[in-house]
Amino acid sequence: MTCSHGLQAKSTLPSGLAVLTTFPDVLFIPEIIFGGLVWILVASSKVLEPMLQGWVMFVSVFCFVMSISLLCLYICGAHRGGSSCWVTLDAICHSTAALFYLSAAVLEAFMTYVLGISMYLSQEYRENIAAVVFAFVATLLYVIHNVFSLLRWKSS
Repeated sequence: MTCSHGLQAKSTLPSGLAVLTTFPDVLFIPEIIFGGLVWILVASSKVLEPMLQGWVMFVSVFCFVMSISLLCLYICGAHRGGSSCWVTLDAICHSTAALFYLSAAVLEAFMTYVLGISMYLSQEYRENIAAVVFAFVATLLYVIHNVFSLLRWKSS
């Protein structure tokens, strides 16, 4: 496969159901699950600061859709016949997701701290705590996937 900038790159991305059995691509499933949980919990929580929680919501929805889209494209084998650099795209997407989720997890933790001052142990506070935990788990998953995507990109 030839990249748009003329260099040769061999696609080491799996296709078909092999995506679900190879590392780091198997991480798509927990990324989607934990990202969806963050999305649901933030959507159902009390909004104290719309800009901060809006960013968390944007990140969770964006990464959820991106992960499902990449997973479907890899399962369908769309990366096999094209002339673009899918390994590079994979590395860029997971780098972006890791950075976005780190910022979102920190902001959600801050908002939970602020909410906890006035509403300690309320239902909304517990939902926000769960959202923080799941956001940091999603961050960790995206960081691990990113590291291995970058290693794959470097070796391609």
